[in-house]
Amino acid sequence: MQTVTISPKYQVVIPKIIREALRLRPGQKMQVIEYAGRIELIPDRDIGELKGFLKGITTEFDREQDRL
Repeated sequence: MQTVTISPKYQVVIPKIIREALRLRPGQKMQVIEYAGRIELIPDRDIGELKGFLKGITTEFDREQDRL
């Protein structure tokens, strides 16, 4: 677990190992969520980065009769 310090301007630096693992870029937008007493940062992704992430997913399942 990495530890960061909040600056007087309420800024934090995301550790390099995490930036590299998530392929974060300078200027990239992130969503900030407070959840269960913690802060979560969720990187916004370009639609092009999502291409193929559902490859191989099965779309076959039984539908209810009123949904056919």
